[in-house]
Amino acid sequence: MTRVYNFSAGPAALPEPVLRQAAAEMLDWQGSGMSVMEMSHRGKEFTRIAAQVEADLRRLLAVPANYRTLFMQGGAIAENAIVPMNMLRGHASADYIDTGAWSQRSIAEARRYGGVNVAASSEATGYDRVPPRGTWQLDPGAAYVHICSNETIGGVEYHFTPDVGDVPLVADMSSSILSRPVDVSKYGLIYGGAQKNIGPAGLTLVIVREDLIGHAMPCTPTAFDYQVVAEHGSMYNTPPTYTMYIAGLVFQWILDQGGLQAMEARNRAKAALLYDYIDSQDFYTSPVQRDCRSLMNVPFRLADPALDAAFLQGADARGLVQLKGHRIVGGMRASIYNAMPIEGVQALVDYMREFAARRG
Repeated sequence: MTRVYNFSAGPAALPEPVLRQAAAEMLDWQGSGMSVMEMSHRGKEFTRIAAQVEADLRRLLAVPANYRTLFMQGGAIAENAIVPMNMLRGHASADYIDTGAWSQRSIAEARRYGGVNVAASSEATGYDRVPPRGTWQLDPGAAYVHICSNETIGGVEYHFTPDVGDVPLVADMSSSILSRPVDVSKYGLIYGGAQKNIGPAGLTLVIVREDLIGHAMPCTPTAFDYQVVAEHGSMYNTPPTYTMYIAGLVFQWILDQGGLQAMEARNRAKAALLYDYIDSQDFYTSPVQRDCRSLMNVPFRLADPALDAAFLQGADARGLVQLKGHRIVGGMRASIYNAMPIEGVQALVDYMREFAARRG
């Protein structure tokens, strides 16, 4: 069996040990005689799995006791609606920081439920940066301030936690969560889809401060009311059981690797390897300001876009797959989440160097 280096932005590569353990337990989870996919979500077997998944997540992120961890469905796109439905709490509007495509999606959806103040935007510079905190025009009466911590498409990442005073900070962390330590206490709510650093698509994580739940708009579907989800232990409806199980294996793998401090060190080394090469020559360029470059998603462009197809064809032949940039921005994109080994990034850099020597 030959496995490729998968640079997909999501669903993304999973750690090979996780896949091997899941394969070994596919037909019989720990002597139960059942696959996890066949278990009742209320049975003793899955209840045990779910409890461990939550405990390991709280341990990884050092989640404070006054925060609830919810396991939901619908991805970050659903949360774009679920967040304002739960978090407006009678306020007229919320503040949003616009750093790219996913911020725009969040803003458009939030406007269906209340007012939105775009407090800062990097649109004028082609979404190549996070707007400096000093330029933000925040409303002190806002229900919350929303950021996208890492723009998967544009490759722009916050390398700081913005201070927004007493207004709750809400973050879509879909593509950066578990890549490095986070001080959860600085956020009112964190959410993210699983299909980057956590597991297969289908699971959405929500970490929310307890005092912010219980205020959902009357129109909120019951299954999307954070208080209801919390009161039912994320089992008001059937949760995505198999995805939760895989997430649990990923959490255990991260803990075995040394936790989030170790993940951050590895991720910084991988990103530096790729960015340093990009910056060392002029055949490839990065469209993102250096102090805002993502550790997870690295967009880059060839000097001559006419060579894009040949570059991708050659990469595929080398087992370097899913490097085509998002259709919105074009070019190339290498997503180097936790599961991508540094050997994969080195193989990509070696190929890029060879291609530039032949075609530059």
